[in-house]
Amino acid sequence: MHGAAAIAGIGESTYYRRGESPYTEFQLACIAIRRAVEDAGLELADVDGFVSYLDQRNNPVRLARALGLKELRWTGIPWAGGGNSMAAAVQVADAAVAAGYARHVVVFRALAQGQFGRFGQAGGSGGGGGGYMGGPFAWNGTYGILTPAHQCALHAARFMHDHSISQEALCEIALACYANAQRNSRALRFGKPLTREEYHASRWIVKPFHLYDCCPENDGAAAAVVTTKERARDLRHRPAAIVAAASGIGPPYGVFDGATLGSAHYRQVAKHLWEHAGCGPDDVDVAQFYENFTGTVLIAMCEMGFSSPDGIEEFVSGGRLVGPDAALPFNTSGGNIGEAYIHGFEMINESVRQVRGESTCQVKSVERALVVAGPGYCPGSAVLLGAPQ
Repeated sequence: MHGAAAIAGIGESTYYRRGESPYTEFQLACIAIRRAVEDAGLELADVDGFVSYLDQRNNPVRLARALGLKELRWTGIPWAGGGNSMAAAVQVADAAVAAGYARHVVVFRALAQGQFGRFGQAGGSGGGGGGYMGGPFAWNGTYGILTPAHQCALHAARFMHDHSISQEALCEIALACYANAQRNSRALRFGKPLTREEYHASRWIVKPFHLYDCCPENDGAAAAVVTTKERARDLRHRPAAIVAAASGIGPPYGVFDGATLGSAHYRQVAKHLWEHAGCGPDDVDVAQFYENFTGTVLIAMCEMGFSSPDGIEEFVSGGRLVGPDAALPFNTSGGNIGEAYIHGFEMINESVRQVRGESTCQVKSVERALVVAGPGYCPGSAVLLGAPQ
């Protein structure tokens, strides 16, 4: 499938703070999908497939009926249940289009945490679900591990301890996201810069995470249209080729939500991605790393091959992640922390903008744009986008 498919259109709703959207989650999904299809220069009737992740509410049949699709030929959803499936969802669409099962597949994510519950709250959408402690939560909840913040804090704390990493490294991730968001008028943190002093003065959520180490809870939706590279050439915008995608884990498989404590198990994802792409971290021009929490970003950067654990603090320090001329241009729209938490899918759209040359924090001559999905949960996934082939 190497370069056989491409992203030809992107769209999003307005991003809202939790509970402030005037639209339902389903309406937000429809808005983002319509805008992505229009951006591609297609009609809604041209769409014949849908893929999402951790979404059983906005089902493809309901969407097809509401949007007026001519026919529905492909539906898919990755098995894993969280933001770790963000890139895997694009991989599923890539497979469908490359194999000829569908012509134009929309990948999307819609969230209305004001309508359906908070991901960051115990018993909310990101926890046991309405108070039901099933699966890993039946074990974790007994010990007070009730939220994603608790879970990721354990990974981050162990990793920081093992490699003598200070709080400043986490601070650098948050500062970079906020700084890049100041260039992006779509971002919820636009016009609200963050200082190092404000970061350290903010309250603890769960150590080692301060308030600004945690992504916000938002309402909104984002979508992308995946089609073959041949069809994409005839559409409205310069397409972003899907150069390679990978998802998976292990061995070993670990005991904590599939991951060994202090690891995100992205080494296997990295191995498969770079082998398939025929390149490596040094060839990446811009990278979007899913940061529901800052600490797991450090782990993912190491496991994807950008730095050794012992060198990661120096790697992210001194503004090396800020702006289009950064040593590693990182989360250039602001990411989950600075732009909006749309379960990471806004990072797919930002990578497409980078390939097109349309980002608000545009890196010069982007040939390779990497997106790494949610670390700390398994199986992980990543996708490498690139210039048209």
